[in-house]
Amino acid sequence: MSAIFKKLEEQLKASNKTIVLPDGPDPRILEASARLTADGILDVILVGTPEEFDAAAKETGFDISKCQIIDPKNYDDMDNMVKAMMELRKKMTEDEVRETLRQGNYFGTMLVKMGKAECLLGGATYSTADTVRPGLQLIKTKPGAHLVSSCFILINDEDERIAMGDCAINIDYQDDVDKATGEVTYSAAKKLAEVAIETANTAKIFEIDPKIAVLSFSTKGSGKGGTVQLSHDATLEAQKMAPDLAIDGELQFDAAVSPVVAKTKCQGSPVAGQANTFIFPCIEAGNIGYKIAQRLGGYAAYGPILQGLNAPINDLSRGCDADEVYNMSLITAALS
Repeated sequence: MSAIFKKLEEQLKASNKTIVLPDGPDPRILEASARLTADGILDVILVGTPEEFDAAAKETGFDISKCQIIDPKNYDDMDNMVKAMMELRKKMTEDEVRETLRQGNYFGTMLVKMGKAECLLGGATYSTADTVRPGLQLIKTKPGAHLVSSCFILINDEDERIAMGDCAINIDYQDDVDKATGEVTYSAAKKLAEVAIETANTAKIFEIDPKIAVLSFSTKGSGKGGTVQLSHDATLEAQKMAPDLAIDGELQFDAAVSPVVAKTKCQGSPVAGQANTFIFPCIEAGNIGYKIAQRLGGYAAYGPILQGLNAPINDLSRGCDADEVYNMSLITAALS
């Protein structure tokens, strides 16, 4: 385990935080929950019936006695939860809300919304969409945020850490346009700049001093077309939004990480040749990029870590193992 996770464990032991794991009595969830609660790192709420959890715990041998198990069908505060969700989802009837709250993903998200827990980690049995959608509908974006994005933290055997965003949520970036006037109300460049700043903030939690490269197939105007202009404009917007951050673009990946190439292509850049936080202009590039780093570069990838919501709601891969559930629980709670 990376030293940063040991540090997160110690910090969380002193924080008395609660995480919701809504995926039911999955063995991976049980193992991670047992580890989280055994040493008092986190309080854990599991969503489902006590009977199914008891049976699963006996079968697997994991001790979840310190976890709180809540069955949506027998929740004492359900009337207040229904009322709160109806305020958030005004077009839904009471019957529709009650039916929706029988689902662990929505019920768990409402526990966070109502302050019963600080954060939620789902997706071991739910799709990414079914984890993210309740967060968007109920937790909503934080003040000043115009979109939800994601990043991955990658750590190698030497404990070197880098951040990459957005590799999982935003397929591409389009201007928001007022339908009546045709005016751009929020530009694609500002959206990508927002991703850069949010990714830098996430990187800091992992003790990465962010040096942010907004990537492209062009370095400082060497290429034209595609997303070159977007990366260029997003860099300028991010520099205005967060002048304290070291950010540069548009940069090719070699210029971002190689001092030799940086000296040739963009001498004097505060980022080129030493970047550790990489911002991709579309999900295709981001998803391919982090998987190359993971599979060929020997980095362990943690994420996607969702950014821009009012409370941490994170997603697991359905192919995850118990270690990933455990580590992502630490990350999710550390963001709250």
